Amino acid sequence: MKVQSFKSADQSSISAQDKMLSSILTNSRLATLDLSGNSIGENGVQALVEALKTNSTLATLNLRCTLIRLNGVQALAEALKANSSLTTLNLSLNWIRDYAAQALAEALKINSTLTTLNLEDNTIGENGSLALVEALKTNSTLIAVNLRGCSIGGNGAQELAKTLKTNSNLTTLNLGGNRIRDNGTRALADALKTNSTLTTLILGANSVGDNGAQALAEALKNNSTLTNLDLGLNSIRENGVQAMSEALKANSTLTTLNLILNPIGDDGAQALADALKINSTLTTLNLNENSIGDNGVQKLAEALKSNSTLTTLDLYCNSIGHNGAQALAETLKTNSTVLILGFVN
Repeated sequence: MKVQSFKSADQSSISAQDKMLSSILTNSRLATLDLSGNSIGENGVQALVEALKTNSTLATLNLRCTLIRLNGVQALAEALKANSSLTTLNLSLNWIRDYAAQALAEALKINSTLTTLNLEDNTIGENGSLALVEALKTNSTLIAVNLRGCSIGGNGAQELAKTLKTNSNLTTLNLGGNRIRDNGTRALADALKTNSTLTTLILGANSVGDNGAQALAEALKNNSTLTNLDLGLNSIRENGVQAMSEALKANSTLTTLNLILNPIGDDGAQALADALKINSTLTTLNLNENSIGDNGVQKLAEALKSNSTLTTLDLYCNSIGHNGAQALAETLKTNSTVLILGFVN
């Protein structure tokens, strides 16, 4: 169920709004409630919380951008300690800071049903992330956590990495846009050497650089569970992508690699092409806006003549001229696996 909008803001209408929210959750078949973009505020959350204490069917609750703030999150956290049906909670873009994150963390130590938590674009900071790390040490049900744009920094990433060495439930972790830099990335890479459950790791826009990419590459040589790695917009250049290419020659599980907006150039493209001649698991490679010219594209086209697993190759916004386009066209005459090819400049 999607509630489109709460228009009024006077006290009587707020009271009516709260009653309506409580009434909605008395429905014994309602499984999904989407309140995103509605300014329900702290009062609205209080009404939801009271209803959640007795509701036993709601599994998905979307509160993205609903102005619930600290008091609302604290009330919701208390409800999570008792609720036994909610599996997915979206609290993204709610100006949640460290104290609110700490309240949620305490609830996660007790809750045994929530599997997906989205805190994207909330400034929980390092303190908030540390509280969540402590919760992940005991929580046994969360499998997907989105902390994109949460300002956890390198220290927060390092603490999360320590938990990943022992956590055996988490499969998806989004840490995009957190300024974790190469120190945080190296810690995460070290965790990947022993972690056996994480399948998706999103690290876009984190200033990972060549050093961070090289650390991740070393981890990929041994890791046998990660299938999706996003390293977009990370200032990765030739050295970083060279290391990643060497890892792809040995890795047998990664299926999706996103390198969008990294200036790898023709030399980086050639290194990846060499890897594609050997790798037999990668199905999606995103090289959008990678400063690749005709020489690099020709090397990739040559690799595609023997590669039989890649289905999607994104080369949008690169400096591909006539020679590069012609090389790709020739390859497509014989390659029978590439289904999606993008190279509009």
